[in-house]
Amino acid sequence: MKKLLIVSLAVCISLPLFAQGKGKIAIPDLKGFVTLKCDFHMHTMFSDGTVWPTVRVDEAYRDGLDAIAITDHLEGRRYLQVFEKQSGLPIDGISHNISYELAQAYAKERGIMLIRGSEITRQMPPGHSNAIFISNADALVTKEFMDAYIAAKEQNAFIFWNHPGWVAQQPDTTRWFEVHTQLLQQGMMLGIEVVNGPYYPEAHRWCLEKNLTMLGNTDSHGPIAPFAVGKHRTMTLVFASSATPEAIHEALKERRTAVYYDEFIIGEEKYLKELFENALEITVKKADKTATVTLKNKSDLTFRLKIAEHDPRLVYLRNVNLLPFTIAPQAVQTITVRLNDGIQEGDINISVENFLTQPSEGMAYTIKI
Repeated sequence: MKKLLIVSLAVCISLPLFAQGKGKIAIPDLKGFVTLKCDFHMHTMFSDGTVWPTVRVDEAYRDGLDAIAITDHLEGRRYLQVFEKQSGLPIDGISHNISYELAQAYAKERGIMLIRGSEITRQMPPGHSNAIFISNADALVTKEFMDAYIAAKEQNAFIFWNHPGWVAQQPDTTRWFEVHTQLLQQGMMLGIEVVNGPYYPEAHRWCLEKNLTMLGNTDSHGPIAPFAVGKHRTMTLVFASSATPEAIHEALKERRTAVYYDEFIIGEEKYLKELFENALEITVKKADKTATVTLKNKSDLTFRLKIAEHDPRLVYLRNVNLLPFTIAPQAVQTITVRLNDGIQEGDINISVENFLTQPSEGMAYTIKI
């Protein structure tokens, strides 16, 4: 009966075929680490998504991702219930591991690392959480929510809090509850989605204060449409020792991540600073009491820079100090200053407005001349 149901589901689905080659997004590596592009939160028709599991693999391939986790809800299987009603075939016997099992071989063929995961779906508090790197999703189906977290921890899962500011559960303010402190202290909350749809500055602050891993995911339910040139899906950048699931797991536990959302990079300053320096080739040339700084963007990232407080003897030409200026992907921008009062060196202080190292606050950086 169970196999008949799976076959009937497959027959009813039209699978999109992506003719494009594998997408590429040029983001530099950090010293000793490779930068992996990941999405750890998405759904299929085996919970409340509308696509077959292999479609998530095709989308990831097209969008240039390295790793994904399909995290179907444990507590809600909306579309399977529709098939159960229409067909009269029971769904209770269908394992919660089915999405992973159906997509695993195809992901390997496409060169996408597929990580087994599930979403623990409860009312606030504690809200929704994802458990990834689990070994058996069925063991997380429990009556009490705490037992589900315990079962995930026993499988050495990486557990993170999903969309803490989701208006359906926190319509007025984004709050941290006592149960979240309990989960944190017991090692059953290791990270938080700083971006899921919108950016949650409160979650950004909690990650910094409580040493939690920052994540950004799509939480996709429907098909993910192709992106226009220069655009991308929300993703978690993982700075891993190698391109393997084991290295991703280790990096997540060690908080070596950043969130890539729209034109924003959100993360700890030590990682964002190195990412900035590795993406931009900075050269300084002096001539006739002026200094010209050339910024060559070798990446597909965008940089929005603003001149910060500076030595008044450095006079910026072309009024770059008035407004943020943009360095587009693979583009070049220059800053020219006049050196007054006979000075030969100085500091150009800038704010990288779209590199958020504090909640809603750009990263400070100094270019020496």
